[in-house]
Amino acid sequence: MVIQTVSSDPNPRPNVENPEPNPANASSSKGNDSKPPFPASLDPAIASSSIEVLQAAAADPALSEDLVLALVQRADLPSELLERLSKSSAAKGRKVKLAVVAHPRTPRHTSMSLVRQLFTFDLMQVALTPTIAGDIKVAAEETLLKRLESMASGARLSLARRASGRVAAALLLDPESRIVEVALENPRLTEALVRQALLRADAPAVLVHTVSKHPKWSLRREIRLALLRNDKTPIDRALEFARSLTPNQVLEVLRSSRLPAVVKSSILSELLGKGTSGQKCD
Repeated sequence: MVIQTVSSDPNPRPNVENPEPNPANASSSKGNDSKPPFPASLDPAIASSSIEVLQAAAADPALSEDLVLALVQRADLPSELLERLSKSSAAKGRKVKLAVVAHPRTPRHTSMSLVRQLFTFDLMQVALTPTIAGDIKVAAEETLLKRLESMASGARLSLARRASGRVAAALLLDPESRIVEVALENPRLTEALVRQALLRADAPAVLVHTVSKHPKWSLRREIRLALLRNDKTPIDRALEFARSLTPNQVLEVLRSSRLPAVVKSSILSELLGKGTSGQKCD
């Protein structure tokens, strides 16, 4: 006799065993929490000596800004690869653009295009880097000079202190006296650049007055001659500078000077009446 047991559950469910967890799924879900600095497939590519591998890495959509920076550190990268990297989506960051411009194998037209996109102080860095080609540095300086007029006072002050001599010379014409004073202390500023600024017809009075009293520049012979040609030089300073020159030098400079007639007369009167004396110039 067979006894049939009946379940008390009105909705019996089939007895299905729980499946074993998939190790692959478990490892992938665990790996989502931590992301490596570079994609695993591209990490070894940056050290490869194969041009094909490097080109494939440069074209990979997973290319990151950090990976491009690591790649550009290689001095042996071919020019065509640097050009390709400059056009990648990962090259939009300022660090990548600066690194590509600074690379010695970057094609000239690529560097020139990127220079116009650089930030102010990246341009300053390019202009001061000895290993960068001269025409690229000139382009960086010219881009900086074009931006000066619309630049904030604080940025101009920093450039006056740290930029190249050419940029510092342009800031000698700044309307703010503090910027002019800082530019005159720039270690890259040369006597020739100061002289050129003083000989300009639009040289501001703040520049002329500051240079005429400067403990370094006012002692230079060529600077004194330039000041004696400038119509904004204070009369007391003009007389002092004239005393440090020979009569022939004074007569020669006054022929082409823009000093007011009354100042010229005072100089000539003292020159003829008392001869020359005073502090000699360098």
